[in-house]
Amino acid sequence: MEYLGLLNYALFMAIFIGIYALLALGLNIQWGFAGLFNAGIAGFFAVGAYTSAILTTEHADGRIGGFDMPFFVGWIGAMLAAALVAWPIGKICLRFRSDYLAIASIGIAEIIRLVVKSEPVLTNGARGISGIPRPAAEFPSLAQESAYMASQAAYLAIVIVVLIAAYLLVERQFNAPWGRMMRAIRDNEGAAKAMGKDVEFRRLQAFIFGSALMGLGGALFAHFNRSITPEAIDPMVATFLVWIMLILGGSGNNRGAILGAAVVWIIWSMSEIATDRLPTEYAIQAKYIRLFLIGLMLQLVLRFRPEGLLPEPLRGDRRATRSGADHT
Repeated sequence: MEYLGLLNYALFMAIFIGIYALLALGLNIQWGFAGLFNAGIAGFFAVGAYTSAILTTEHADGRIGGFDMPFFVGWIGAMLAAALVAWPIGKICLRFRSDYLAIASIGIAEIIRLVVKSEPVLTNGARGISGIPRPAAEFPSLAQESAYMASQAAYLAIVIVVLIAAYLLVERQFNAPWGRMMRAIRDNEGAAKAMGKDVEFRRLQAFIFGSALMGLGGALFAHFNRSITPEAIDPMVATFLVWIMLILGGSGNNRGAILGAAVVWIIWSMSEIATDRLPTEYAIQAKYIRLFLIGLMLQLVLRFRPEGLLPEPLRGDRRATRSGADHT
């Protein structure tokens, strides 16, 4: 029984690592490729989660939705909805300094959170949306515990397939002319403009593509939990934890983003298990231990490995420039 419990928890952790790896990949497109500071990841996460929930759940009185569509339609809808929300934000803010995007994105994320919490017709308010279908959830021929584990393993397989597909797509773009152009814009905007590149349009592309992946991550989260509530889009977990994952893993490196998601989520989860064993009188203080450990880890990385565990790979002239700087 204990073995089964540990295996179930390992599957649970692996699924969340895959979901957060998607969010980190989306942020890497925006920050690692284009240098766009998105502080509103939670907003796009929420848009994706609620869009997929509305499209795939059965009819419920008192709220919009109940379209009962297949899960993959919900996931595609989640990506499109997140991209549509990102378009006007990027269109307005990307022509100004980068700090305007940070302010606008965190403001939009907070507006989305408040709308989600207070709009019963669209999102069922604070109660959220339940009954979200999970693909490959039923195994009637197995015993209850075995069926639950099989459901977890099946969903993990789906998450892995989605993550691999997203990684290959992003990695291909990273090595394509589009990726090289984005890094050129990030490193020297003036030179890119002088070469005739449409800087604003390319940045808008990166912002929309990254936001679409964040929306997909939100949809995967909602279908795994079979419900979505406003508490699930806490900025601490849905925004700042993703930033720590990318910083730790290595900005500009897609494998680093995935590695950072794995390391940070393992520490986040294991610290929760450790603090749960503390006496009840320390329960309030115990929850801050997780934040302390994540903050300490971030400080150590910034001090001893500021480029992350897997730094951005250097190619061509950029490698030569770095080598020359080192010899100097």
